[in-house]
Amino acid sequence: MSLPQRSIIDRMRGAAMLDVATYEEVEHDRGATGQAFVVVVLAAICAGIGGLGDGSSGFLGGLLGAILGWLSWSAVTMFVGTRLFGGTADWGELLRTLGFAQAPGVLAILGIIPVLGGLVKLVVWVWLLVAGVVAIRQALDIDTGKAILTAIVGWLAMVVIGFIFAMIFGIGSMFG
Repeated sequence: MSLPQRSIIDRMRGAAMLDVATYEEVEHDRGATGQAFVVVVLAAICAGIGGLGDGSSGFLGGLLGAILGWLSWSAVTMFVGTRLFGGTADWGELLRTLGFAQAPGVLAILGIIPVLGGLVKLVVWVWLLVAGVVAIRQALDIDTGKAILTAIVGWLAMVVIGFIFAMIFGIGSMFG
């Protein structure tokens, strides 16, 4: 029996509210990969607008970075979660859940508000982190502790990979 597919807006709302059923829904809906891509792009656009005037790397660079980050973070998380912590998922499942975990990022557009913008960005960053752990937990079918460890080990791996690429291609610091 197939459940009716909810709209991208309903799924974004559910993902932002850390609704486990939403993450399970997008994990199992192979057709939701395109929607996850749209969520990543929308969140990146909103972050770009919210970061106007704070010396960001540029709108197009931020958008490309968000997409490449989503793709690579999903792959690294799959590797770490399945190899080190016994999770079960494929790359598509992580793409979908981690893509929808970016839903709170649309609120980063509020970062443009004078005085409150910095606080808004901090709240959104923490929210994204929590949503990412929920996405990892649901996609890999592991407990919360293992999902947190997967996120930490995966993040460290991404830092090392980024540093190596920066050294090889001479692109300077990717982290600041």
